[in-house]
Amino acid sequence: MSRVGRKPIPVPGKTTVKIEKNNVVTVTGPKGTLTQQFSPDMSIAQDNGEVVITRPTDQRHHKAQHGLTRALLSNMVTGVSEGFSQRMEIHGVGYRAEKRGETLVLQLGKSHPVEFAPPNKSMGFDVDKDGRGFVISGIDKCEVGELAAVIRKSRPPEPYQGKGIRYAGEFVRLKAGKSGKK
Repeated sequence: MSRVGRKPIPVPGKTTVKIEKNNVVTVTGPKGTLTQQFSPDMSIAQDNGEVVITRPTDQRHHKAQHGLTRALLSNMVTGVSEGFSQRMEIHGVGYRAEKRGETLVLQLGKSHPVEFAPPNKSMGFDVDKDGRGFVISGIDKCEVGELAAVIRKSRPPEPYQGKGIRYAGEFVRLKAGKSGKK
């Protein structure tokens, strides 16, 4: 069996998992509700406060679906109970972030400020006091990661001075500039 797929998913106390026809799973928790449809080949069952996923055969595509289904369902349970967040850092003179209402406004050395609105109600931004960092938080891990990638793409770190938006802890390898006169 798949090492990932065979692990049962523990369901926290305030979280409920509802399994419907065609493997449509709805997970409800203190932070919100997520619904997703999984492959009809996988069988999803709930017992004793845990969710267990089993596959019909040991074929290659069933093995892949087994681990994927378990990982996605585990992320749904974690998202509605704890949530996910991605920390971003801004490097560069004059580069900064601020929050206006629910919108994230970035000054990135362009002629205009770049604004990002949260795609849904379950997502939000928290900006540091100095404006050099911010956190994207939400209940859907895929949406948090996608929004972080889109924001980073608006001004990726450049390789000579390292200015731009990067993930917290990301290492940007700097290139040597022009050599000076001899």
